[in-house]
Amino acid sequence: MDIIDGLWLGLQAAIQPTMLLYCFIGVFLGTLVGVLPGVGAMAAISLLLPITYYIPSTAAIAMLAGVFYGSQYGGSIASILLNLPGTPSSAVTSLDGYPLAKQGKAGVALFTAMTGSFVGSMLGLLLLIGFGSALSRAGLAFGPAEYFALMLLGLIAASAVGSGSPAKSLAMVVLGLLLGVVGTDVNTGLPRFTFGVPELMDGINLVALAMGLFGISEVITSIRAGGAGSVNARFSLRSMLPGRDEARRSVCPMLRGTAIGSFFGAMPGTGAAIASFISYAVEKKVSREPERFGQGAVEGVAGPEAANNAGAMTAFIPTLTLGIPGDVVMALMLGAMMIHGIQPGPLMVSENPAMFWGLIVSFGIGNLMLLVLNLPLIGIWVSLVRIPFSMLYPAILVFICLGVYSVNNNVFDIYVVALVGAAGYLLAKLGFNPAPLLLGFVLGPMLEENLRRALLLSRGDPMTFVERPLSAGLLLLCVALLSWAAWGALRRLIREPKPLADPQVS
Repeated sequence: MDIIDGLWLGLQAAIQPTMLLYCFIGVFLGTLVGVLPGVGAMAAISLLLPITYYIPSTAAIAMLAGVFYGSQYGGSIASILLNLPGTPSSAVTSLDGYPLAKQGKAGVALFTAMTGSFVGSMLGLLLLIGFGSALSRAGLAFGPAEYFALMLLGLIAASAVGSGSPAKSLAMVVLGLLLGVVGTDVNTGLPRFTFGVPELMDGINLVALAMGLFGISEVITSIRAGGAGSVNARFSLRSMLPGRDEARRSVCPMLRGTAIGSFFGAMPGTGAAIASFISYAVEKKVSREPERFGQGAVEGVAGPEAANNAGAMTAFIPTLTLGIPGDVVMALMLGAMMIHGIQPGPLMVSENPAMFWGLIVSFGIGNLMLLVLNLPLIGIWVSLVRIPFSMLYPAILVFICLGVYSVNNNVFDIYVVALVGAAGYLLAKLGFNPAPLLLGFVLGPMLEENLRRALLLSRGDPMTFVERPLSAGLLLLCVALLSWAAWGALRRLIREPKPLADPQVS
């Protein structure tokens, strides 16, 4: 069956009233759980799994998929308006989205995020349709050595994230790696750096870390400034639309972000977080004015949002065509398919074409629903910032506590988010950007796992990382990025004028 026939078959299945209803329910719930900080798609899909027993199989998977990519849309709202990222990928959006909101451009930031999300999703969907099998085979070419080199590349690229010095960013990456070590070793089963605390056996809660670094830290900063850090509440319909210059600046970042997100989304085990960070780093490197990033650059919203949502679409490639889940959410989706007697894999297209193509078309319809649903709501979201900060920050703290507690139903995580928030405030005062720490925390365990797996397969021979052409090329790229950063720092040091001694000082 060719692509045209498949899409026609999928359209006939996707426009059924039952499919449209459950697709809308999925994207609506996805947006809702994305807006609520800390809830996330994984918790929502887990809660909805028992309900899918009573729903037709294709409609059930379309609904759960809608929750997944709908949460990518909603996740940017809390990040931009309140600096409350519930996921690492939405944390990247807050780096420039929240400064834009503080400048009175919350509507512009939200409009750019929605547009970037839609463009990334639809282009990622086209790649899923046209190159799904090819991208899956490319992902299978990656072994442990290649994944280690790729994770290392992502961590080095994180040093370019934010407006601080590369040395401070690298220090935050290393701190994130150290925090990622806490917990039970997956190979030996021994606890590491738990200090006898049973709650740390599973490691530090990612949501608690993200909300503490960004949300609690921002609340403390705003309280100490007497509410001066709150968002400008004045806005109009005209101010919600980006100007010509802002629209021009957003086009290329959206396309580059889509390419980056599609590549990483199609690779099992990477996910949208690393794609968002690398997209942000790329935009900062190619910009003629990198100093604008972190101060409210619209490119810092458009690129990562496109990468995030393109990765969400292409994450279905290995799941549907190979039966290999790329992350925890995709593992839940795979489990839901098996509950309904669906076996994803290379034979799914030929054995169950109506379901495969019906899901593909429903993804496109769901993204159109999200665009229609979210764009009119931008004014409502922006109106939230009219609430006085003295009333807003207690509500923010309540949402943080509820979101963190709901992940594991554990009070200990609330103590963690408070401690991390205080530490995040001190780090921010010292000029350290929290975003690289978060990426180091996310990628650290995967980096260690692939390093040990590659050495185990090579019987401890470290040459395995340079003997394989793909991993050797990625490591060379890592060296090139480090050299580039070192040369840039050295050149700035040489160019900076040295202060002259005051002749009046004896």
